Amino acid sequence: MEEGEYESVLCVKPEVHVYRIPPRATNRGYRAAEWQLDQPSWSGRLRITAKGQVAYIKLEDRTSGELFAQAPVDQFPGTAVESVMDSSRYFVIRIEDGNGRRAFIGIGFGDRGDAFDFNVALQDHFKWVKQQCEFAKQAENPDQGPKLDLSFKEGQTIKLNIANMKKKEGAAGTPRARPASTGGLSLLPPPPGGKTSTLIPPPGEQLSVGASIVQPAVAPSSGGATVSWPQPKPAATATADIWGDFTKSTGDCT
Repeated sequence: MEEGEYESVLCVKPEVHVYRIPPRATNRGYRAAEWQLDQPSWSGRLRITAKGQVAYIKLEDRTSGELFAQAPVDQFPGTAVESVMDSSRYFVIRIEDGNGRRAFIGIGFGDRGDAFDFNVALQDHFKWVKQQCEFAKQAENPDQGPKLDLSFKEGQTIKLNIANMKKKEGAAGTPRARPASTGGLSLLPPPPGGKTSTLIPPPGEQLSVGASIVQPAVAPSSGGATVSWPQPKPAATATADIWGDFTKSTGDCT
């Protein structure tokens, strides 16, 4: 154990009972029913601490904090802490006095939740110890760790479905290219209100609106001369022909 290591507290339970246990006659395990559970030898506080990789189960006086017994645990599950066969609230721990003497005693909790916390605290500590050992091994030999092989094996192929990829891209709302307009001009929508625009015909043509003919205006040229357009004869309206035929057939119209 290194001198710079600090001691951390893993679990504290305010009440625990200590029992004298008979020698184990067989290898089947311990049974709490043989311990005279109504007559505990000692009662006090239990505290689990950790210093480095070793956990310590400390039995202390609940008032003064004086140490009654201590059980160092270097492996769990192991011989330092064993569960009994007939209950989940009782355990057998191996205590040491620091002079080489060891003894096995029984401990028990009045609440099953306290026994569960006691068990989980030891499990979590030694899971952490195992992880630290694995990290240390990887740091010493980084090239010996498992490597991820992404290369193709002999005869291995890969298949890509391009048609499905194009469909997915089209469904995602890919903008389409606008068609190029002829002459470099773009068509704009008509203005609101439904008004029609005035059409100006090119020179030499006439525009008829209804039954009348509109004469295009001609701007004066730069030399000052004007251009006169021939005046076309007015065309007979369709209405006059209808009335003429009507008077011929009837002879008079008032």
